[in-house]
Amino acid sequence: MTIFDDLSAEQDRLAQILSGLTDAQWLSESGASGWTVSDVVLHLAQSEEGVVTAAAGGTGLTGTAGADVDDWAAAMVAAERAAPAVVFARWQRARAEALAALRAAPAAEPLQWVVTAMKPATLATTRLAEHWAHGLDITGPLGIGFPDTARLRHIAWLATRTLPYALARTGASAGPVRVSLTSPDGDDRWSFGPDDAASVISGPAGAFCRVAAQRLAPAASGLTVSGPDAATALTVIRTYA
Repeated sequence: MTIFDDLSAEQDRLAQILSGLTDAQWLSESGASGWTVSDVVLHLAQSEEGVVTAAAGGTGLTGTAGADVDDWAAAMVAAERAAPAVVFARWQRARAEALAALRAAPAAEPLQWVVTAMKPATLATTRLAEHWAHGLDITGPLGIGFPDTARLRHIAWLATRTLPYALARTGASAGPVRVSLTSPDGDDRWSFGPDDAASVISGPAGAFCRVAAQRLAPAASGLTVSGPDAATALTVIRTYA
């Protein structure tokens, strides 16, 4: 399975959930503050349209340059709200086009995305992380099951890989950190970062990914930190710009 296959699977899972919602559920409050479920899906559609733009040589999420990404996203959603059926169809179309564009893009050529450029596989990983995080926002308040899967390995890798960016964004500093996680099924151990790092974060992959997605506070995660910099890293780690 490639990252593109896993992105498709994560989106298919969300599509199946969304297809069963009533209009009342679509218009109910999500876990994303100030947004309904429909707003969350609209944001995902707009972001996927940005992927198509990036794959065509443009700048993904045009309009974010020099602006706060969260403010930009809120403004875009406010400007383009529509009926749930319209939003769902827009996302379905956008995600298919974005996935096709990422699969077709030259693997070694970075695409411009928000604050940096990244190769298609890495951009696909960020899209998987965002769809998963917003899947939590949608299913949590509605009481719908959303079990962790092995696809979290991609998200854990992304969070570890982008730790230097997260540290720079907050002005914090930390030395090398190793991340050692238990897979959702409990059968595997996933490790990222230098083997000889003095600082280690360990525990369930689901908890780590939720912290990185800003859906769970580090103190409530049950994750274990050891060494001089693990606690700092866990405080700032993130999977989005």
